[in-house]
Amino acid sequence: MRIASRMLTIGAAGALALAAGNAVTAPMRQPAPAGQWIGPGNTPDEQRYSPLARIDESNVGQLGLAWRYDLDTLVGVEASPLVVGRTLYNISAWNLVYAHDAKTGKLLWSYDPKVPRERGRYACCEPVSRGMAFADGKAIIATLDGRLIALDGQSGKPLWETRTFPLDWPYSITGAPRIIGDKVVIGNSGADLGVRGFVSAYDLKTGKQVWKFYLVPGDPKNGPDHAASDPIMAMAAKTWKQPDWTLGGGGTAWDAFAYDPKLDIVYVGTGNGSPIARRWRDPGRGDNLFLCSILALKGSTGEYVWHYQQVPGEEWDYTCTQSLILADLPIEGRNRQVVMQAPKNGYFYVLDRRSGELLSAEQYVPNNWASRIDLKTGRPVENPAARYGEKPFLQTPGPAGGHNWFPMAYSPKTRLAYFPAYEGWMTYSVDPNFVPKKFRSNGGWSFGGPHNAERSEQMKEAAKRDKAYLLAWDVAKNKEAWRVPMQPRNGNGGVLVTAGNLVFEGTTAQTFAAFRATDGKKLWEMPVHSAPVAGATTYEIDGEQYVAINAGFGGGAAQVERGAGTAMNRAPARLLVFKLGATGTLPPLPDAPPVPAPPPLRASEDQVQRGAQLFGQTCAVCHGQNAIGGVRDLRHMTPETHAEFKDIVLRGKRINKGMGRFDDILSEADADAIHGYLIARANEDWGTAK
Repeated sequence: MRIASRMLTIGAAGALALAAGNAVTAPMRQPAPAGQWIGPGNTPDEQRYSPLARIDESNVGQLGLAWRYDLDTLVGVEASPLVVGRTLYNISAWNLVYAHDAKTGKLLWSYDPKVPRERGRYACCEPVSRGMAFADGKAIIATLDGRLIALDGQSGKPLWETRTFPLDWPYSITGAPRIIGDKVVIGNSGADLGVRGFVSAYDLKTGKQVWKFYLVPGDPKNGPDHAASDPIMAMAAKTWKQPDWTLGGGGTAWDAFAYDPKLDIVYVGTGNGSPIARRWRDPGRGDNLFLCSILALKGSTGEYVWHYQQVPGEEWDYTCTQSLILADLPIEGRNRQVVMQAPKNGYFYVLDRRSGELLSAEQYVPNNWASRIDLKTGRPVENPAARYGEKPFLQTPGPAGGHNWFPMAYSPKTRLAYFPAYEGWMTYSVDPNFVPKKFRSNGGWSFGGPHNAERSEQMKEAAKRDKAYLLAWDVAKNKEAWRVPMQPRNGNGGVLVTAGNLVFEGTTAQTFAAFRATDGKKLWEMPVHSAPVAGATTYEIDGEQYVAINAGFGGGAAQVERGAGTAMNRAPARLLVFKLGATGTLPPLPDAPPVPAPPPLRASEDQVQRGAQLFGQTCAVCHGQNAIGGVRDLRHMTPETHAEFKDIVLRGKRINKGMGRFDDILSEADADAIHGYLIARANEDWGTAK
């Protein structure tokens, strides 16, 4: 048994891992059926690498649009399509599923799980889906409202349906399910709104739950959970010094999974706490396991194997839920089986995937929250000023992260990892009057008060410092290999890498582009009228290679981009499929509607200040700090929306569009104060925001 300050390996799975030592096995990668794409990252190692090479650096300039399918939504579309046999499977906003002939684009069937639109309120970053799974002839989807559904791959008819969480808590699911052997594993979202995160696995044939693992401790008054996590929860609970059990603690696993079938280990990336500010979550300042960690669990039973926590006492929304990738490669003269991750906090981590030993952790973007990671203890060497108080502190990375959910890829040919990197800043300060409340965003951060002028100046400075680039990282050498500068906006999309020495990525210049994998030279680019944030996939039919991408800007990236006051006019989302020699075109992009003039401000200064506080607590997560941007920029409301404001906010008049009702936590006076604040902000910025 190995015990370290950041890591503990126990139980039968741990004993097996240690007994195996550092022996090198055969390559981990399980090839997908030739020319297909069978999971979100293609294979269980989540490398997002394709061995196809008919499209390569010599001919990619001949790529053209073969076919498209309009998805009729302005909500973000974040899934990578799957291709099994000759069928392409895709999933859009609100979990709408489509099956196409992968060669011609003909729609074979579609399925609507009829997600209640009021559940959109609990999705922090729009009702998106990051993908689906396929195995045993079944297309598996996880819905926003917590259902796991198996569809017949040929007909689209439901075969079984399982509820994964209770509806009396503000859980949601935006991540993709994964296949681990004969089971399906899924996590959930909702940490900010006050839930207790967990991961659960279900029998692929029947949908019956096989195991469940909680990611943070529960209130000890409630006793054991009777779950796979029970044996390790006493250890985790010791890292919560003075916990407030009002909310669930958070730690949700909302995206990152990878699986090693030889070791039968599933790797899980966990998220932020609830509330986010540690002062309100745990005044005792504990490390708060298993927030912002990589967890290794036995796939067959859910049994704990090891963990590594990247951000002890996380309080910056540094969710460690970004892509987890498994690879076998030489490091310092030894062949190592590793798991790698570039989470939000700005460090690229490489760990031994058998034991959890930390092999390297180097900065991939500048940051001022920690100067380095101590490889002996595994702990970050923190900047004390980053543990913010009521006075604002300008920090990088901000909550958008140095790398967010946008998929990373790894090429076993170049031994480089590729991902979109972002240098973004955030002014952090704690709200001294915060009161935790389930069903609303619980950052515990201040967005107003006596330091508001200072905060506004810091935010202006932050906007000047934004940078974005496509980054290639040499995993074995722990350093940057090359970078390609992009527009200074968060949201350049996920990455696909192929044996044709190509890296494909969508950009916030509203294009889809291909770069040479060895040096980053741009070889091809096509305008697509939206910024594709999803990762592309590639497949082969009848001797022709295709590349498919969902071009649908939205989600958290759009909130950050709009929050900078640089919102883009864009087309509704589309599935786009390319091949060599194709000549398809897109319809022209219509002009953006003009920004309506705001009504006169009639609220008092006290009402405006109260509205600012309520907006920060309840609305900012979707509609942007200082009411700039977000899912909908509320400074730009039409006269009709102003007239219906309270009906929308309190009575759910636009619930069919995903805007939930908030009469459970807001009064009429609260709604009036928020409305007054928004009118004040609209008048302040009228004529400046485009």
